[in-house]
Amino acid sequence: MLIALQDITFEFGARTIIEDSSLHIIPGDRIGLIGLNGTGKSTLLRIINGEYTISKGSINKIRNLSIGFFNQDLLSFETDEPILNVGMTAFEQALKVEKELEELTARLEHSQDDALLHEYADKLHEFDTLDGYNIRHKTATVLEGLGFSTADLERPYNEFSGGWRMRVLLAKLILQQPDVLMLDEPTNHLDLPSIEWLEKYLSGYSGAVIIVSHDRFFLDKMVNKIVEVYQQQLHHYAGNYNDYEEEKALRRELQQRAYENQQDYIRQQERFIERFKAKASKAAQAQSIAKRLDKLERVEQVDGGPSKIRMNFSVDKTPGKILCTLDDVSKSFGNLHILKHAKAEINRGDKIGLIGANGKGKSTLLRVIAGTEPIQGSRIPGHNVVTSFYAQHQLESLHLDNEILEELKSCGSGKTEMELRSLLGCFLFQGDDVFKKVRILSGGEKARVALAKVIISQANFLMLDEPTNHLDMNSVEMLIDALGKYEGSLVLVSHDRYFVSKTANKIWEIVDGEIKEFKGTYAEWEEWKKRQALAAQPTRPDKKEKASPAPAANAAPQPAKAPATPAAPKGAIDKDLQRELQKQQKQFQRLEQQIAALKAKTQQLEADLANPDVYSDKQKFVSAETAYKTATAELEKANKEYESVFEKVMELEEKMQG
Repeated sequence: MLIALQDITFEFGARTIIEDSSLHIIPGDRIGLIGLNGTGKSTLLRIINGEYTISKGSINKIRNLSIGFFNQDLLSFETDEPILNVGMTAFEQALKVEKELEELTARLEHSQDDALLHEYADKLHEFDTLDGYNIRHKTATVLEGLGFSTADLERPYNEFSGGWRMRVLLAKLILQQPDVLMLDEPTNHLDLPSIEWLEKYLSGYSGAVIIVSHDRFFLDKMVNKIVEVYQQQLHHYAGNYNDYEEEKALRRELQQRAYENQQDYIRQQERFIERFKAKASKAAQAQSIAKRLDKLERVEQVDGGPSKIRMNFSVDKTPGKILCTLDDVSKSFGNLHILKHAKAEINRGDKIGLIGANGKGKSTLLRVIAGTEPIQGSRIPGHNVVTSFYAQHQLESLHLDNEILEELKSCGSGKTEMELRSLLGCFLFQGDDVFKKVRILSGGEKARVALAKVIISQANFLMLDEPTNHLDMNSVEMLIDALGKYEGSLVLVSHDRYFVSKTANKIWEIVDGEIKEFKGTYAEWEEWKKRQALAAQPTRPDKKEKASPAPAANAAPQPAKAPATPAAPKGAIDKDLQRELQKQQKQFQRLEQQIAALKAKTQQLEADLANPDVYSDKQKFVSAETAYKTATAELEKANKEYESVFEKVMELEEKMQG
């Protein structure tokens, strides 16, 4: 047991956040902490971290327990040090010993005192024990895994935006390897490749991990327990988020049945009491039943669940068939080329998910489509297109001194105050909440205000840049529902794979400066990518089937074709051709076996490279990396030879049949 929270109660003033609830954390726990915004998820993390004092109950931790806490407050940290140095501060003791070694080296230049030499030798041994020679390599590996380039490592921390700074601080926490790692919305600051890297890293993490996240895909992959903060209680569920949903539905159903059965029982007993309380022969029995009912522990009726944001995106005008055309568009920032002679077209009804790694130009492309980014080439707007652009930077452009209602009035939508208050009610701003100043709102509340402003616009074309950041799961579900009913078109950028999978009917990627389009959902796109990978693997033709060559990496998706079936050979058999065919077929089989072995080897080496035990050890990592590069090169060479032999086999078979 690492931490035991036993029957704890925590209050903010007169408001109870958590009451008489327990939580036990053991090594290997992967806990997903969920709940509506404002229910106390981050508060619970701060209680565990020792920042808040409970009013009741007990908190017990093992001796010398180390806790790493990743949260928004870390952004107050500032420095002009390179990010590599910031990450290396995770190795505090090793850096301290390194500094002492430098001082001893300077002293040894002027004195060869035996005591000084012994002290120097001791410090060298301590530095080696702390793996001090590898801290730079370890830090660089984690930072690059989180999306930084090698050139970025020497750039000052203060040059980076808030999201990239959070990555640096996340890297530092990871490198510290605490017994308990607490992550408050870590995926808000990561692109898809970095999220996938973090998933691989955490899957092999030896300590316990507690994650607050609205990313369902992330929780489904990462957690083995769910703790829901609901109605001041901590509700425990085994399994991932999908398991939680199924179990919760079952619990609610059982609770509702128990409630209904108890209500039937109570009504029967009350009827008996009412009928016989005045009858002498039954009065004592009626009184006994009444006392029993008073002592009965009542089953609560199942509540209706959290309030729902009843979003409704209305459209004022119907646009033309084509909303925007990009033709021969190029966009660069210095030596960074985002788009190179790119072409794309957005049609009425398109709901496009723009995905990919950070730095590939997703937000830039949104601005290009919106017409706010200067470009080379042409952007041709469609007829009757009314655009509304939602982006994270627009949260900063909210007027902080305005009340929420005033902020919506300032949009000039022409809606009455009653209509605006009704809309804000849909976004969970009830009653006097609409008179709150924007400046005191949480990140999630500001996001809802900004989304409300998007709705007021009555636009027929939405551009949404990370709209789910700071929204809880309930709000994300309501936004998904609203966008599903939305009659207009949209382009959205999101790292939330679940959100993209539920909203987009097309997927765009920026690949080598071009806009690659896939006509289908995110799930279909993922399946297509898997098929591409499988199709790229060689397939041996047998007597009944011929394998077709693998498609190009960027080829459009094609339905799988049945392998051709060659006709039986006719006429006389050419002995020389037959011998050559047999020779090539043997070579073909040899290459198949070689490729299968090389694939298994590269997969094992990939797993080794993702293993923290390997990439934390410089020698092991360099050895694994060298072996991986060698195996990859051999596999590429074998695949080329395989294709060449395959073509010869096909050619010879055709000659034999001809």
